[in-house]
Formats: sequence, C-alpha cells, structure tokens
Amino acid sequence: MSYQVLARKWRPRDFGSLVGQEHVVRALRHALEQKRLHHAYLFAGTRGVGKTTLARILAKCLNCETGVTPQPCGKCTACLEIDAGRFVDLLEVDAATNTRVDEMRQLLETAQYVPSRGRYKVYVIDEVHMLSASAFNAMLKTLEEPPEHLKFILATTDPQKIPVTVLSRCLQFNLKQMLPAAIAAHLSRVLENENVEFDREALALISRAAAGSMRDALSLLDQAIAHGGGRVAAAGVREMLGAIDQTHLLRLLAAVAADDPRAAIAVADEMQARSLSFDAALADLAGLLLRIAMAQTVPDALGEDLPERAAIVDLAGRIDAESVQLYYEIALQGREDLPLAPDEHAGFVMTLLRMLAFRPEGASRDRIILEKTKASTPSADKSWPELARQLALTGATRELARNAELRRREGSLFELAVPKEKAYLADRNYQDKLQAALEQHLGSGVTVKVAVGETSGASAAAIENGEREARRAEAARAVRSDGFVQDLVDLFDGKVVDSTVGSKERGTPK
Repeated sequence: MSYQVLARKWRPRDFGSLVGQEHVVRALRHALEQKRLHHAYLFAGTRGVGKTTLARILAKCLNCETGVTPQPCGKCTACLEIDAGRFVDLLEVDAATNTRVDEMRQLLETAQYVPSRGRYKVYVIDEVHMLSASAFNAMLKTLEEPPEHLKFILATTDPQKIPVTVLSRCLQFNLKQMLPAAIAAHLSRVLENENVEFDREALALISRAAAGSMRDALSLLDQAIAHGGGRVAAAGVREMLGAIDQTHLLRLLAAVAADDPRAAIAVADEMQARSLSFDAALADLAGLLLRIAMAQTVPDALGEDLPERAAIVDLAGRIDAESVQLYYEIALQGREDLPLAPDEHAGFVMTLLRMLAFRPEGASRDRIILEKTKASTPSADKSWPELARQLALTGATRELARNAELRRREGSLFELAVPKEKAYLADRNYQDKLQAALEQHLGSGVTVKVAVGETSGASAAAIENGEREARRAEAARAVRSDGFVQDLVDLFDGKVVDSTVGSKERGTPK
C-alpha cells in the first residue's frame, strides 16, 4: 500500500477537526443550523491555513444525505465521494491555470443544469484573484442571479485583487495564520497517533518555520521524520532547516550587553564556520529582541513552554528597554543592508559593531551589568541605584525604583523613601510590584516599605540627571573655549547661552 503524506492523511474531514479557525467555523455552523445559506462564499488567507479544506467540508455539509447539517455523517455516498475527490457535483477549478474568459464561460454553462447526484452543485474556484477582468465579468452575471441549486466557494490569498463588484456579492471570511503553539499541539497529536518519537523543541522549531501554515508544518514534519530515520529530534530538525541555534543569538546579546566585542565577533565566526545564514540570523535576532521587550513589558505573554524563556527573562533584566528597542532597529536595518555588504559575514559583524557603538542616552558603559547570579544575595556595598537598574520593571513601578532612595536595609527588609513631589509612587500596588521584582531578582523573599519625605539626591533618577547636567556643563565649557566660537562672540558682540548647549543625543556614538 502506497504511503500517504501527512498533509493529506490528516486533512480535517469536518469542522470539529479543523485547527485554528474557530471564528469561521462558528459562523458557518450557525448558518447551516438555521438554514441561512448564502449563494457565494469567499475564504481569504495565506497558504496552508485551510481554505480548500473548509470548502470541501462545506460541500459535504450541503450535500450530506442526512440533510443540510453542520455535522456531515462522513459515511454516506456523498461524503465519501467528496473526501475521495470524485463527487460529480463538486467542481474544483484552479484559477491560476484557468484564467481566460472562454474557460470561465465554459464552466458557467454547466451551472444551469441541476445536480446529478447531490442537493447542490458546488463550484470551488481556488486562487480566484488570478482570473482575468473578462473572466470576472463573465462570472458576475451568475453571481448576481444564481440558480437555487448552485453554490460558489471562492478561495484566495490576495483578496485585494478581486473586483469590488464580486466581493460585494460574496460572504467573506478571513482565515487567520496558525499560531505556533496551535501548530505544535496538532503536530504532537499527529506524531502520537503515528507512533513516532519526538522532542518538544523539534516541534517548536517546525512550528516557527511553518510561518502560520499548517500544511507547510505537516510537510516539514514528513521531511523531519525521513531526515531523522523515524524520529523527530531537535538537533536533526535544526540541521534540516538550517535554523539558527538560539543559544548563538543569546550568547551574542549577552556579549553586546557586556560590551564585549571580542566575544560577539567570536560567535559570528562560529556561525560562519557552520555555514549558517546571516540573513536568517538577523531575522531571528529581531524576533529574540521582540521577546525580550515583551518580557520587560508584558512578562505573562511569554509562553511557559518557550525553550529559551529563562535566558530571555535573564537578558530582559540585564539590558535596559531603550537599548532593546535600538538593537531591534539596528537588526532590521542590518538585514536590509546585508546584500550591500562585502559579504554576509562582514555585514553581520558590522551590525553587531553598530549595537556596541550606539547606545541610548543614559545607557553608559558603567551601567552595563556583566553578570547576575540569583543564587547569591548581593553584597551590602552594592548600591540601590545599581540594583534598581537591574530589575525588570515598567511604568510607574520602574519610576518608583528609579526615584527611591534606600534609607535602610536590614536582612530582607528594604526601607525606601521618595520625594514629596513623587508621593504618588508610594502607592501600595506599586510597592507590591517592586517587592515581587526584587524577590524574583534576588531569589528570596523580601519586604519593601516606602515612605514619603526628604531625599538627598542619591536615587538612580537623580544620579542620571546629575550625570546629564555634568555632560551638558562640560559641553558648554568646550563650546565657550572653542576658538571659532570666541571669534563669533567677539565679532557679533554675542554670548554663549549654556542652557541651549546639549550633550550627545540618544543614538550617537559615545
């Protein structure tokens, strides 16, 4: 018996087995239950998300011998023949190869005849946007006044190219790209039923490579089974896909965060030795930076089953949010510049050097955290401003940590103070969030108490403001002592206004 590929073997046969399109299924179920049947349906979505599969299921719902139903029996002659692709009243047309008006007219001539076997004659036109303007015009008349026994199901990956006159006569459904978690869960069920051993990490790699397409995911899974000799292992899948090992990218970002160009370039050299794609590496690096930014702002959005979750959370605490945003922009720009570089390796290395050379204002080298060991409690000579900068905080809770001064620390107790103009930061809710962040960072329970009162300017925010003003004053002194500026002042009887002199702006080289 010949082998049947997984994408065909596991193609859904009814609405219940369809993955990831619940919003479409719900609407179609209700319409079928209430017998509110439209004459033309349009399914739009990227490849492999279930457009043709939905069309076949809907054809079974309309022609099942038990009656029009959202749950076809799957056993009658109509259901079995539709599943086998030989139901005489189901006509599937590929518009990509049948674009001309003559072919459309020939098809529509048969539309006037009643069904031979079924209740409805169903025309499924795939990639309908490929039809010529004349072919659309030929179809329009039938869409305007369709026979009672005729149903159109149109499928497209590009609905923008379909004339408005056609769109307005169709019931349109937009199918979503599959989420990686949903794809991985389905692949897991397939492999369990196929009795194939697998690694969870391997399924995550395949799900990510499928880019939202379940069909692509199943095709890749077939390839992975063959590549692994009957077992789907992470190392084999990574080799098959030519995927960038996330540990390379995590090491890269750790090196950038530690301001260590030698280590960053060493990782790039390792990647070149393994003939990895630097274009794919930059795309994955941008994706990794996105997840780090999410960890800093919405930690719950990271899935608990994400293999690199712990490392991402760690980096989120070591790189400030502004730097993450800047690195993301540099990674995207680096990918755009890659074809113009002397070679891909050189373009990739230059992108890393840009990350090392450019930092947001305030993200100076003395703020970089080289190492963080949660198992050990920080020693008492570690300052509160330094500790506050390491915490993965956002919004008002971050402002509380930045504007607070440490009055007393005794064991697990942190007594903080904020100035009167920042009294709103002493809110109990913000204190609780700060306490939770400290506990996560230190790996042990703590108690945080925040009071409002006089402060001495020792907070992280005050120190940063002082550094900024010192840089501004130094810049003003440099301007005043510049010979050219002095000549201008003498010539025009002018003066240098210190408040208008700025220090280096964000994103400029240090």
